[in-house]
Order: sequence, then C-alpha cells, then structure tokens
Amino acid sequence: MSDREFDVVVIGMGPGGEHVAEQLAKAGLAVAAIEDSLVGGECPYWGCVPSKMMIRAANLLAEGRRIPGMAGMSQVTPDWAPVAERIRAEATDNWNDQVAADRYTDLGGVLFRGHGVITGPDRVRVGADTLIARRGIVINAGTVPAVPPVEGLAGTPYWTNHEAIETEQAPDSLIVLGGGAIGAELSQVFARFGAHVTVIESADRLLPMDEPEAGALLAEVFRREGMDIRTGVRAQSVAHSGSSFTVTTSDRAAVSAERLLVATGRRSDLAALGVGAIGLDETARAIPVDEQMVAAPGVWAIGDVVGKGAFTHMSMYHAELVIAAILGRPHHPAEYHAVPWVTFTDPEIGAVGLTAARAREQLRHVEVGLAQIPASARGWIHKAGNDGFIKLVADAARGVLVGATSAGPVGGEVLSMLTLAVHAAIPVQRLREMIYAYPTFHRAVPDALAQLETGATR
Repeated sequence: MSDREFDVVVIGMGPGGEHVAEQLAKAGLAVAAIEDSLVGGECPYWGCVPSKMMIRAANLLAEGRRIPGMAGMSQVTPDWAPVAERIRAEATDNWNDQVAADRYTDLGGVLFRGHGVITGPDRVRVGADTLIARRGIVINAGTVPAVPPVEGLAGTPYWTNHEAIETEQAPDSLIVLGGGAIGAELSQVFARFGAHVTVIESADRLLPMDEPEAGALLAEVFRREGMDIRTGVRAQSVAHSGSSFTVTTSDRAAVSAERLLVATGRRSDLAALGVGAIGLDETARAIPVDEQMVAAPGVWAIGDVVGKGAFTHMSMYHAELVIAAILGRPHHPAEYHAVPWVTFTDPEIGAVGLTAARAREQLRHVEVGLAQIPASARGWIHKAGNDGFIKLVADAARGVLVGATSAGPVGGEVLSMLTLAVHAAIPVQRLREMIYAYPTFHRAVPDALAQLETGATR
C-alpha cells in the first residue's frame, strides 16, 4: 500500500470528469484521475457518438425508400458491414482509449486504472494506492445498465447498449425491453436494417418521460415501419434456447427473436463507490448536491450520478461549475428549469423544461399550444417523412414558456430556439412578435403560439 498526494482526485473519466481533470491539469494543479473502463466514458464508445452513427445510416436507408412518388424509383439494400466498420474506427481501433488517456497525461495528469473507493473525506483507494486529495474529490462515477429481475434473464446472452453497439451483424429479429430513448433509437435502427423488432414497454406509452403525443407519434411511425409495439405490459419471464430468446409478458403473450436487448434504464452503485465514508446514503438512487455541485465538504459530484439528467451535456455543464469553483473563478449556481434532451429517432423528439402534466402539478394556470408539422408549409413541402409537432407549455401567470417539445425531421435542431425561450424566460408576447424565416420547420412555432393565444388547448 502507498499514499500519494494530489490537489484533486477525479473518480470517473466520462465526459464531465475528463473535462474537469484536463482543465485542472492545464491550470497547473496536481490531478489524479481514476477510471475502471475507458477514458471518455460511455458517450464516445457505446453511447451518443456510435449510436448516432447507426442512426445516420438507418436514416439514409429510410430516405432512400422515400424516393418513390417524390423523385423517381429506388431499391435499397441494407448492409451492416460499413456501419460496424465506421463504429470501430470511431472507437479508436476496437474500443481503445489510448488517445484519450494520452491527451490527459500529456497535460501532466496521473491516470489510475481501477475502481475508486472513497475511504474518507479526502481519501480514495484504488488498487494498492491511497490517493489523498488536498483540495477536493470530484465524483463522476456515471451509471451502468439497470437489468430488471425478470425470471430466467440472468445468465442468458442478452444485449445491453454495449453489445448492440459492438455487433458486427444486424440480427434477423430482436426483442427490446424498454421503450425509452435508448430502446426507441436502437429499435428503429435495427428495424431499418431488416430486423423484425418487438418493443415491450411496461408504461402505457413509448418515451414515458416525454409528452404523451411524443410516444403516440413514435408508436404510429414504428408500426408503419413494421415494428411490433407492446405497451402497458412487462416481461414476466425469459427463456433462451441457444439460438433464440422467448419472452413471456404479463398478459400471457409470448414473443421470440434471435436477440434480446435490455434497455430498461440505468443505475448508480453508491455503495461500491463508498460514499458512506463522506456521510452520504449508500442506498440512494443518486448523490444529492447543492447549487454548486457540492455533495459534502471538499467533495463535488457531477453527471449521471447526481440524477439531474443522464445526458452528456449535463455532465459537461456540471463540470464547468466545478472547474470554476476549484479554481476560484466566478460562476453561477446550477439551474435545471431549462434542461433540454433529444431522442434521435426519426422523427427526432426534442424536449426542454416541463411537460404539460408536470407544469400543472407546479403551476396554477397552464396554457398549452399544439401545432402539427405536416400542416406547416415546410412540412407540406417535405411530404415523405414529415411526421411531427410543436407543443408549447406556458405559465400563463408570468406569460413565459416553461416547457416545449419539438418533434419532426430536425426536431432536435428546432429545439434550440425553444430552449433559449425557456431558459431566458422570454415573454410569450415577444416570441409572437419575432420574425420567423419562411419556409422553415420552426415556423410551426408561431402556429403553436397562436393556440396559446386562443386558448384552444389547455
């Protein structure tokens, strides 16, 4: 055993932790970083980046199939090989993090490979070393797939997002447990590459955390593309024969497929992290932090582990606050009234702030405006693949938007103006007075604002 002193110890080198470690090292601090997987975390290797490569490829197939009736004839033949090859190249030669690790250590940081466990207010154990943090500890431990305790599931070769991303061959058939963002995105990808896909979601709709219109829209699109969508039922048991899976659901139905993807959320393991040593509840779902991301004296926590949104952009947002705090720079407190997120299905589902249901729980007078993308000029021009809508949620007492959903061919991009409106509390009247370029998808926003004005949807 050996003790080594550093200014800051960072546990977890996902996007936020990596950013904190690199920036503090650049500033001249002695930084130790601990990672038990790959430097860079889920996002570049199994999350946002490779999954969007898959989605881009699948969307190209869909666009090719939309040519008839619009621009001539087409015959599209899916081929997974270039997708798998591109993902492996992006993941730095078969999931090798040497480039990312070198980028950090070249700045003077020290990298420890292994699992970090907090043993005291200023101490972290990794392997045979105890790291002493003179100025503080930053926790960026992230999350792992949450696998439900379904009878027969354990011990079978089911997929999580890791195996789905790494596969060198698209399956002929696929069962997906979970209709949230990850399940929805990967379901559509494999369906467009020829798999017969069945989605099983225990909630009454897909994307249960989003507006109900979003889940209904995706279910309609998915069924149109030949997918089997089963909501309001849960997986009761799983059997694996060696060549296929059979899932029996709570309504006593059974479905079989070559592969099974478990996409039922993610979880933190605070006990394995040793947060009890700093006075925190190890049985909690997330680490509670204040507006400065402080979890305990001299300890900050960022990213998925704080439960404020399991998105890379949230981890990076938190990282900036912690960097400023440690370096003594002015910084604002964390704000969560305008957190944006996008599900990169086709159509894309972008959302920010409160849903209408959440808003009604918190506010006395809520107004809702809804406009359909196909009814807009750009939607009519786009024609094939023009599914979508704009939904606005307003606090009528203050006259500002508190939430919005932008679903459509570029729903995530249209979301940017709505995120700004919610974040800056721009008065609804000023939004009505804006000039909206014609013909764009975001011109559906004033149509939704008009619904707010007339009170047609409440």
